[in-house]
Amino acid sequence: MRTSLSLSCLTGRPVRVFNIRAGRKAPGLRPQHLLSARSAAEVTGGAVKGASVGAKELLFFPGTLRHGVFHFDVSETESSAGSTSLVFQTLALPLSFSGGPSRLHIKGGTHVEWSPPADYLKEVFLPAASLMGIRATLDNPVKGYYPIGGGVIEARIEPASVPLSGIEITERGVLKRVSVTSAVSNLPVKIASRQLESALKLLRASGIEPEKSSIEAPSPGRGTFVFICAEFERIKAGFSSLGERGKSAEKVGEEAAAAFLDYYRGRGALDPHLADQMALPMALARGVSRITAAVLTNHLYTNAHVIEKFLPVRFVIQGEVGKEGGVKVQGAAFARQSPP
Repeated sequence: MRTSLSLSCLTGRPVRVFNIRAGRKAPGLRPQHLLSARSAAEVTGGAVKGASVGAKELLFFPGTLRHGVFHFDVSETESSAGSTSLVFQTLALPLSFSGGPSRLHIKGGTHVEWSPPADYLKEVFLPAASLMGIRATLDNPVKGYYPIGGGVIEARIEPASVPLSGIEITERGVLKRVSVTSAVSNLPVKIASRQLESALKLLRASGIEPEKSSIEAPSPGRGTFVFICAEFERIKAGFSSLGERGKSAEKVGEEAAAAFLDYYRGRGALDPHLADQMALPMALARGVSRITAAVLTNHLYTNAHVIEKFLPVRFVIQGEVGKEGGVKVQGAAFARQSPP
């Protein structure tokens, strides 16, 4: 959905989003989807029809893209820990093309299922996007977990260098550093220590001695997470795990470490989530972009299909879903900007 809305904002074409799913438990439009559509309408002066919680489709009619200072709250329609990351990623690229600087303040879930945590956006997605000319920074002063939410991300988005530059990242290069952050909010700090130690145990068994930190993070609710960031010569990769009721601290650390090690033992340059998230900027860029992915996901194929409906591009994806593969696209050299 975020890809459709982003492209609608950029191209000025209306879009119909239908058959919306949100995880296993709540089919239909959820609060974060509702806010993504309404926030896209606000930054373009557009309109949304059919945007209600539980709806199976909506219509979005964009207006003229503009920059500015924007405040959004996922829980504005009902109490929710809906993802702030999904809202940010809906708006980041359109605002990069808006012709002036923007500031975003988004309140909701920052570390929740089915979306990248705020750490991933800051440490992995935005550095990769910066290689193409996107200029944005993000901070996460308050964490937000299920079910309360209430976390905050604050982003600064400057006008991008347009058209964006294509990228060619088919190899990772040498591993430079690995960092592990284990966090708790409003829970005993020993939980963070146990998460950290379980992650370190797996990493050290594979000959990796990471930088490490255990923190107590501000939040209105209770929650825990582990985030692992791996920095290679040419790209960063990120892996995370969330705590939940009935899940041991050790399991949280092990999940994040195991996800990193699965990636580390392969050859694809971009981690599975980054490959999906870079599809849109690659399509907007000038020239040919090529990447390799640690895992080709169904979401990547879906994104490519949606993008091809809006832009005169064709993705070439080599490999099978669930395995390593390559992605190539001749970008559209998109350069539309609204007047400052």
